[in-house]
Amino acid sequence: MHIHILGICGTFMGGLAALAREAGHKVTGCDTSVYPPMSDQLRGLGIELIEGYGAEQLALQPDVWIIGNVVSRARQADGSPRYPLMEAILDAGAPYTSGPQWLAEHVLQGRHVLAVAGTHGKTTTSSMLAWILEQAGLAPGFLIGGVPLDFGVSARLGTGTHFVIEADEYDTAFFDKRSKFVHYRPRTAVLNNLEFDHADIFDDLAAIERQFHHLVRTVPASGRVVANGLEDSLARVLHQGCWSAVRSFGAAVSDFWAQGEPGDFQVMQGGVAVARVQWELGGVHNQLNALAAIAAADHVGVAPVVAAQALARFRNVKRRMEVRGTVSGVTVYDDFAHHPTAIRTTVDGLRRQIGTQRILAVFEPRSNTMKLGAMKSQLPWSLEQADLAFCHSGGLGWDPREALAAMGERALVADTIDELVQQVRGAVRPGDHVLCMSNGGFGGFHAKLLQALERG
Repeated sequence: MHIHILGICGTFMGGLAALAREAGHKVTGCDTSVYPPMSDQLRGLGIELIEGYGAEQLALQPDVWIIGNVVSRARQADGSPRYPLMEAILDAGAPYTSGPQWLAEHVLQGRHVLAVAGTHGKTTTSSMLAWILEQAGLAPGFLIGGVPLDFGVSARLGTGTHFVIEADEYDTAFFDKRSKFVHYRPRTAVLNNLEFDHADIFDDLAAIERQFHHLVRTVPASGRVVANGLEDSLARVLHQGCWSAVRSFGAAVSDFWAQGEPGDFQVMQGGVAVARVQWELGGVHNQLNALAAIAAADHVGVAPVVAAQALARFRNVKRRMEVRGTVSGVTVYDDFAHHPTAIRTTVDGLRRQIGTQRILAVFEPRSNTMKLGAMKSQLPWSLEQADLAFCHSGGLGWDPREALAAMGERALVADTIDELVQQVRGAVRPGDHVLCMSNGGFGGFHAKLLQALERG
């Protein structure tokens, strides 16, 4: 089968492309935003990438067109279609489907799917869970919205019966406005946490809670729902009805909870210590992610002590507190955080690791929610533990200087990446930690800053 993927460089669609290629299909695709690590992964697999969405691609005549949710029926200012290829597909009556639907029909059918959902931590928890199953000898397949360092790829078919998938609540496609995760039919569903996000498609938190309940409805009676016991929003979701066994984590009254510091803690189950996790990851958020992964793995017969041993060797995910370089005593990190809560948790995790050393937080409000300004008032709160904050304001419809005014001289705003580099370079001192946070390529900021620091 020849499939052509529109929006192939997105984390989900790029992973789907890798799975299809591994399954023996011919895969091509197109996109306009190409940046590592996904572009490198696709080229390494020998998948042809076409720049843009030109209608001339219709001549490829694949067996099916797979449409990413980046594609819409939107029009340019001059009235021309933003995605001419999609219009050509519709005009030709050519067969098309969504990525989640194709995945469900061609990869997930007949497998024990372990789906990890939540506003935060999906990628990290999915990676932990896949690694635990791998170390337990289950040879799982997986599709993760990032590149786990332990595997080196974001997706693989696996040879076992289990499949771990990062279950996103974002909409499926312009012709299917359900959340992606309703397609996956998991037997084990992890509900990591739930906050308001994706303001471009959800009106409020209640709307997202409804989608999470749709996911809960798909879990069979023999399945398991693993839910964060600290989240009122998830309690409301489960109160709407649940037909499967529920295992909670996080709170001291939960089925699984932690006793000790994030880097060294006992896993408690029913008041009894059943395992000990000792690792290099910091932050309470990663401790909770670990508990979620352990509870999910327990459902498929992996004992908590085996899971804890695997986590001791877990190397995290690319762009999750990834050290990009150290120059003159200044350490530069790359992290995917973009929601205010994720920014706060990431800064907190670094603060716990480095103590009183300075943190320079550099970020761009790039997600659709942040571009709309829906959470701009939370930015000073999210950056409380940073010594200095630097914001890239490009492409925003609101003024970050006004939003960060409460931080006074601790916050600076730059309109361009080059200006941002100069601001950080002028403020940095030996021993500082520069934490760069974005869910995109950040205009190559990390490399430009390191080069600037090397020049003195």
